[in-house]
Amino acid sequence: MAWVDEALLLEVSPTLRLWGGVSTLRARIIEENPAPARMDIAQSAIGIIAIARLRLRREGLAVPAGGVAALPLRTLGAARAHLPLLARLGCRTWGDAHALPRGPMARRFGPGLRAALDVAWGLAPECYPWLTLPERFDQALELPAHVDDAPALLWAASRLLTALQHWLAARQQGVLAFELAWTLDARRLDGRPQAAGGPREATERGGGIIIRTAQPAQAPAHLRRLLAERLAHTRLPAPAVGLRLRALQTAPWRPGSASLLPGEQRRGEPLHVFIERASARLGPASVRRAVPRADHRPECMQTWRPAEPAQAGRDSILPDAMAPTWLLREPLPLAVQDGQPCHRGTALRLLTSPRRVEAGWWSGAVPEEGACAARDYFVAQGGAAELLWVYRERPTSRRPDAAPRWFLQGLYA
Repeated sequence: MAWVDEALLLEVSPTLRLWGGVSTLRARIIEENPAPARMDIAQSAIGIIAIARLRLRREGLAVPAGGVAALPLRTLGAARAHLPLLARLGCRTWGDAHALPRGPMARRFGPGLRAALDVAWGLAPECYPWLTLPERFDQALELPAHVDDAPALLWAASRLLTALQHWLAARQQGVLAFELAWTLDARRLDGRPQAAGGPREATERGGGIIIRTAQPAQAPAHLRRLLAERLAHTRLPAPAVGLRLRALQTAPWRPGSASLLPGEQRRGEPLHVFIERASARLGPASVRRAVPRADHRPECMQTWRPAEPAQAGRDSILPDAMAPTWLLREPLPLAVQDGQPCHRGTALRLLTSPRRVEAGWWSGAVPEEGACAARDYFVAQGGAAELLWVYRERPTSRRPDAAPRWFLQGLYA
């Protein structure tokens, strides 16, 4: 793929059979790349001849029957700068120019025209500096008018997101974090015109937001939804005059593999997509996730932190087969009768052997880490046949002579 003058050259001959022929490939290119203006396509084995046919088509003229030699000279890009002189020499077509002596032609018109004609007649290879994508996506856009409201930036940002999608698809990457930044015109700050004076009458300031995703993403619709949620809570202190979109972090794109066999049809969107959208709409502190901790005390096994999209799904908490489905916020002290714990006036029946837990001795007196625990856990049955999770405190070096106490810490569904 290469830009030559006003045309985009594509080398498609090795893959025509894969796409089903020229007509099918042309229809797919037009369908997947909608353009605001009409898109013209011309085909030839040599690029400059295809561009000449494209220019004739735009002028509403048919391709001459005489082949390459009959093409008008104005359709050759290398000859455009010399058309008046070539017309005085009687040259109207590519064949007329090709018939000129090589030495005088190169001295008078330079090597470019002779080289282009050699390519057209197959005397020299056709070489172009092919387009190469940059290593990092960083594209700016000047707004056609000043924008005072942040959500209104989404329309212009959609163009940048589409360009980002093409860059990701070409490099087989998915974006994990990107930044949308804007440039502000401070001549009207907070809606009030600023007085002239100082080193500069108008100073430009900027701002921006960073969007993160849990998994590599390419779909602009999902990225646009996340961007819309963040822009809805953003305020511009001054009118925006330009946008800039940067890909901060990318990862290899691994699309799902298709199967010939019918499988389970997924409905709805993945969990990480919901977490990202809810965090963008409500704020990171409003959506939290459980983070495991290296501690055997049930109340200290996990903590709750903001569900940042980049971390969602990375930590996993292994379930405990003996742990209840509901853990009380604070352990409930139980009465003791004849050495047996009681709940609601009924002695509990212990169904399991004790499970010993000793933890917290490393935390000392730090309140955030909890206190030292020396406990024996049991699954007990109450008077209404409900299952409870209780534990008995054992004597420790801090409380060597204390009487055993019983606590209710969890309930089973």
